[in-house]
Amino acid sequence: MSTDNPDKPVVPATPAPATPAPEAVAEAKPEAADAGVQGESRGRGGRGGRGGRGRRERSGGGGGGGGGRRDRGPRENAEPASEYIDKVVDINRCAKVVKGGRRFSFSALVVAGDGKGRIGLGFGKAKEVPDAIKKGTERAHRRLRQVQLRGTTIPHEVLGLSDGGKVLLRPASPGTGVIAGGGVRAVLEAAGVKDVLTKSLGSNNPMAMVNATLDGLYKLRSANQIHEMRAKSAN
Repeated sequence: MSTDNPDKPVVPATPAPATPAPEAVAEAKPEAADAGVQGESRGRGGRGGRGGRGRRERSGGGGGGGGGRRDRGPRENAEPASEYIDKVVDINRCAKVVKGGRRFSFSALVVAGDGKGRIGLGFGKAKEVPDAIKKGTERAHRRLRQVQLRGTTIPHEVLGLSDGGKVLLRPASPGTGVIAGGGVRAVLEAAGVKDVLTKSLGSNNPMAMVNATLDGLYKLRSANQIHEMRAKSAN
């Protein structure tokens, strides 16, 4: 006996979904992965995030706010360059033992010159190194004296003496340079001597060597001065 109802509409059967081929699935996966990565990078990007725009803004590549370092010009309140050549020859530290420990003080030996034949020596003491150098420099500027030069060298050979220091100075041809070291070189360069031969024959104490070099420079005389001195002595 049949149970079918003739009046009931007949519904057509829904076909089963087609299974994609393995090749199509393999091609679709990389595209989906790329899309997911791009979406993730856009989502994380934002302002200052991991995306490209955030990195570009932090690197200062565009115009906008914070870019790279700006080339700033000289400061308006910068101190003018000094007209003198200042050289620190020696810095000495002195310790004083007191009940609470030790107290340190510093002394600085400074030579100053204008590079045109004027040279001076200064000695400063203070509890800090910069203050000692400043005092020595100021005193050197106040004690500038003129010495006789002949072009880039000295007029004649001379021997400078001071305490245990003994320095021999000899003129040299152009291009020789300053053949000296230590405090002797500092004094000659500050005075403007560019070609000279020197030899230290005594103590290597910085103060003695500098004073001996200054003594030698102060003894220098030009040819006219020597002629005048000889004429006076002859009369």
